[in-house]
Amino acid sequence: MVNVVFLHPDLGIGGAERAVIDAALALQSRNHQASLKVEFVTAHHDDNHCFKETTDGSLKVTVAGDWLPRSVCGRMYALCAYLRMVYAALYLVFFSGISFDLVFCDQISACIPVLRLQRKASVLFYCHFPDLLLTQRQTLLKRLYRKPLDWLEEWTTGLAHCVLVNSKFTAGVFHRTFTSLGYMEPDVLYPIPDFTQFDGEVIAPTDDLIPAKDAIVFLSINRYERKKNLPLALDAMACLLEKESEQNIHLVMAGGYDDRVIENREHYLELKERARSLGIEGHVTFKRSFSGEEKKTLLSSAECLLYTPDQEHFGIVPIEAMYMQCPVVAVRSGGPLETVVDGQTGFLCDPDAVSFCSAMEKFVSNRDLSKKFGRAGHERVISRFSFQAFTHKLNGIVMNLCA
Repeated sequence: MVNVVFLHPDLGIGGAERAVIDAALALQSRNHQASLKVEFVTAHHDDNHCFKETTDGSLKVTVAGDWLPRSVCGRMYALCAYLRMVYAALYLVFFSGISFDLVFCDQISACIPVLRLQRKASVLFYCHFPDLLLTQRQTLLKRLYRKPLDWLEEWTTGLAHCVLVNSKFTAGVFHRTFTSLGYMEPDVLYPIPDFTQFDGEVIAPTDDLIPAKDAIVFLSINRYERKKNLPLALDAMACLLEKESEQNIHLVMAGGYDDRVIENREHYLELKERARSLGIEGHVTFKRSFSGEEKKTLLSSAECLLYTPDQEHFGIVPIEAMYMQCPVVAVRSGGPLETVVDGQTGFLCDPDAVSFCSAMEKFVSNRDLSKKFGRAGHERVISRFSFQAFTHKLNGIVMNLCA
């Protein structure tokens, strides 16, 4: 029996969480739960704000360290996240009684030295993106605060037995960022979801999901975070409505939302105010968090997906959209360069409202374009991004490390 523990900082709702859950389900499905056991240890898990696999018995979840603060007076989020993850690792190694042969650790590498104290176990670190590139250093105090954390991230990442990255783009960023780890060659493992969750009957949209009847629906799915560049979707919508004033056009801004996260609350209000100031609030629905069934309905009903992050390391939502035959309009950078084919499965655009509006206008003027691109996108996902290939590769990596 091979025992694998997934150590994750916060099992909420987001792309990183979906990726590790799918990885765990992939390993279970490959080994039919007979020769391999999978479970999670995390610093936070809310039954009312999580993916259903973590509550329906599919995956065992243990919480350790949720009593530790997430911030200090609204600051030091990174330091607190590091401490919470280190505590969870200490709990796993010394107090949990959980037997493990491999730890699949992601997002925060600071806990790896603790995990290495269990000498018989291997540590696999999944690098979604270097944390040191995700924050701005505009003040001297912030730079002094981040310097030891940045050093710690690079040093501890190098202690992993194996490092995986989520795209070729991230692999390049990894090499340019962690210059002392030039000897390491991270392997690319695209975080492909289990598409069976999107099969089956699609429920008709309710009024609270898509209130505008018979509308041309554009869809944005992303967490309510400023780095996701969500105002771009609103600006592009305003631009489109100026050109197509006679058309019944609607935008659904759906996204992961956690009331504990100050940025989620603030940015949601910022986006609503922006829609109001642009005069398009009657054409926009804000959906904070949603179920898997609602996501299926949204992707089935939309003319296309507007994917606004710039330099996004991979992006699972465009893959899900294409599987559901929903074309993707994305920024021409990062992961979408590897997943979206410009002019065939969607459009790759500059990160400005005019460029996005131009792409959206094509779907309004040619109502057959969405179906054409949708079919091509579905075929691309089936041929290039299969869950079976993802499962086979991940299982091989895990078994080699545990050998």
